[in-house]
Amino acid sequence: MEVKPVTLQGRYVRLEPMTEAHVAGLAEIGVGQPFWDFMVYGKMENEGDMRGWVRQILARAENGTDLPFVVVHLVSGRITGATRYLNIMPNDRGLEIGGTWYGSDFQRTAVNTECKYLLLEHAFETLGCIRVQLKTDLRNERSQKAIERIGAKREGVLRNHMILPDGYYRHSVYFSILDTEWADVKKRLKEMLTKY
Repeated sequence: MEVKPVTLQGRYVRLEPMTEAHVAGLAEIGVGQPFWDFMVYGKMENEGDMRGWVRQILARAENGTDLPFVVVHLVSGRITGATRYLNIMPNDRGLEIGGTWYGSDFQRTAVNTECKYLLLEHAFETLGCIRVQLKTDLRNERSQKAIERIGAKREGVLRNHMILPDGYYRHSVYFSILDTEWADVKKRLKEMLTKY
């Protein structure tokens, strides 16, 4: 399983490899958003914070553990957010989809549904994954519902899993999709995308 930079495009979005050139666009839609409270990076208060975050994620990519994408809305040409493959485990043919966030204009639209479709399709059909996992903060019920909505199975909660920058002990809810479940999940995602 060789995970390398790739551009994935659908009808609504394009996922392109993240670079430092994306910082200003990401800052425009991501700075000051409340969803950072649930994430392990701390608050993004200005473009400098976003630059630091992008550099941190790109360093992980250099180590081969992550493959970050910037999400571009095709109709408007605007950057809508970011997502990535992380915890890449080539020997076990698995990875995680996470670190996902979108600007408020693009939440509850086709953007997240199509991003998940493109990432899952690439993971199962090109990379040959047998397992894709997703996780979220236990407090983030909206994210849990979105993950369940695409057909992922809830596996359980890792208690005191992470200490967030504000000192909060985060409990993480884990979900997964197996290769044997992908056909049903794919069908479900395609049906969801016809409603936009």
